[in-house]
Amino acid sequence: MQHDALVALVERYFTAVDRKDLAGTLACLAPEVTFTIATYETVYSGRDTEVRGMFERLFARYAAVWHGDFRYVVESPTLVACQFQVRNQAADGQKWTKSNANFFRVRDGLFGDVQVYMSGDNSLA
Repeated sequence: MQHDALVALVERYFTAVDRKDLAGTLACLAPEVTFTIATYETVYSGRDTEVRGMFERLFARYAAVWHGDFRYVVESPTLVACQFQVRNQAADGQKWTKSNANFFRVRDGLFGDVQVYMSGDNSLA
């Protein structure tokens, strides 16, 4: 994939996450995806099993999630990294802001491997 297509895939993914759109989020991931929260040495495997459960918990835990202020490093055709800000809001209004970095490896137009480095608590547990 070319630079712009890799960035567009990342933005489509985070747009779906921010809408808490489970189907849209999973549509960006390969069936055999490995999703690693490297900061916490946690690994989820399989889009339709462990990774799906991770996103179901995330979407249930927070009333709102937001990802933005992206800065990209792209190594076409399969690698993209981004640093960004995250804002999570609980149902009671409590808010958390984080600084994260993700590293994505693309296979056949979808994320096949995702590495997450995050500040603060593990919101993907």
